[in-house]
Amino acid sequence: MIDVKHQISEVRREVGSKVLAAGEARVITISQAYEGSLDDVWDACTNPERIARWFLPVSGDLRLGGRYQLEGNAGGTIQRCDPPNGFAATWEFGGQQSWIEVSLTEQQDGRIRLELEHVAHVTAELWAQFGPGAVGIGWDMTLLGLARHLSGAEPNGPELAATWLVSDEAREFTTLSSEHWCQASIAAGTPAAEALAASERVIAFYTGAEPPPES
Repeated sequence: MIDVKHQISEVRREVGSKVLAAGEARVITISQAYEGSLDDVWDACTNPERIARWFLPVSGDLRLGGRYQLEGNAGGTIQRCDPPNGFAATWEFGGQQSWIEVSLTEQQDGRIRLELEHVAHVTAELWAQFGPGAVGIGWDMTLLGLARHLSGAEPNGPELAATWLVSDEAREFTTLSSEHWCQASIAAGTPAAEALAASERVIAFYTGAEPPPES
């Protein structure tokens, strides 16, 4: 059993934008604090054997300039690597490229905060239709997987995740995650009615009632 409400409440979410060479891009930022040492959290996020236990199997050359591939998901190039403080990489999926940056910092309470920033060029139409929850919910699930791994709740791999995704617990998780991303979107200036409508569409997609948004 997962304490869904507790996990959702432990996560911080922000929505913003930045200007890149190719134009304005959307930015979502998600973070959570974990028990453990900085070195252990870094290892959990960069050791292929451990990544497969809480996220997805990964192959490739996991070092600066190397390429990685998550099984059935995104791949890309590692653009920055600063152990044990963080890394940055391209995120290539469905013919589209975006960028992720992960940072690890030790808090005053001794916990390690992982912050992930995902930057992507998104059309105004697609953003209005699905909002930040289109990718935000997936990252919420990723942070959940890491939380379970670091707490010793194993096994915690892709097969278990696939079973969990069709459960009532997952539906509750998806709904609460979408609602929180909706509030982050409103805080960033999205009209409430637009943000709420996008949130409802994303929930319908994740629960199988709507076709998936295009990346």
